[in-house]
Amino acid sequence: MEPLLRVQALSKQFAVSVGRFGGTRPLHALDNVSFLINAGECLGLVGESGCGKSTLGRTILQLLSPTSGAVFFQGQDLSAGDKKTIRTLRRDVQVVFQDPFSSLNPRMRVRDIIAEPLTNQKLPRREIDERVQQVIQDVGLRADYLGRYPHAFSGGQRQRIGIARALVQRPKLLICDEAVSALDVSVQAQILNLLQEIRQEYELTILFISHNLSVVRHIADRVAVMYLGQVVEIGSNEQIFSDPQHPYTRSLISAVLEPTRNSKSKRIMLGGEIPSPLDPPPGCYFSTRCPIAIERCRTEQPAFNETEDQGGVRCHTPGEFKVDMKTSTSE
Repeated sequence: MEPLLRVQALSKQFAVSVGRFGGTRPLHALDNVSFLINAGECLGLVGESGCGKSTLGRTILQLLSPTSGAVFFQGQDLSAGDKKTIRTLRRDVQVVFQDPFSSLNPRMRVRDIIAEPLTNQKLPRREIDERVQQVIQDVGLRADYLGRYPHAFSGGQRQRIGIARALVQRPKLLICDEAVSALDVSVQAQILNLLQEIRQEYELTILFISHNLSVVRHIADRVAVMYLGQVVEIGSNEQIFSDPQHPYTRSLISAVLEPTRNSKSKRIMLGGEIPSPLDPPPGCYFSTRCPIAIERCRTEQPAFNETEDQGGVRCHTPGEFKVDMKTSTSE
């Protein structure tokens, strides 16, 4: 069956000015990224800040043009789409942004904020009002909030308004770009539970972008891990969190604090800084920080080896960290 979204060998470079004489160098924001999302599932996209997660989301939305590669939505190549195709995409793919304080127009009432995406669809006002009334209830807010302005609400309530605005067009794919990272932990849990509920009610497919693995573990069916513009591992939620194959994935998992973790649990300590996307290292991009890197890792870039369950790993020695990786015991 055709996946709802397929990203194929997607790369994005930005020309960055260097030096005093007007020269430029390519910044490799995305490097040969491929994955798919099946209808009805939630794919979590994780990685450290600056790894390319948000750039990937904007490229999928066609807010950025890819340098190479393609994005297919329902089998249609969006990269080669005309204006009509892009308009359809805008309706079928919606986004919830990170900051609920800056993503809402402070001069508009909540009713108008939510209804705004429908203004170009030539719908009767009665239908627009019915949709707005329905989605405000579906996100757990009262109908009398529609006449108020954004400043009257808390961060969690504003994010619910942002979600309502995304839902009013009845999208098929919802991209959540760090949608809970600006919220308190207790409010994060409420928004995550809301996303689970509307996913079922609206039959949504979700791409959930986050740097927080604990949050992703709570909501995602499958997880894709990014490092320096590349997807280094994809797997089911259970496989990623119980049996990660890439050393970088394992290091991220080991850093997640768990109340049940005993004193003998080990945390992988990575040395060095993330290389600059202006000057990625030869071979495996992770080789400069990987405790089990071999000479081949430093000279030959590993291919992404796919598995039968729509997963895969980009590593010359997948899984070997279990025995050999240098670790330090957390007390």
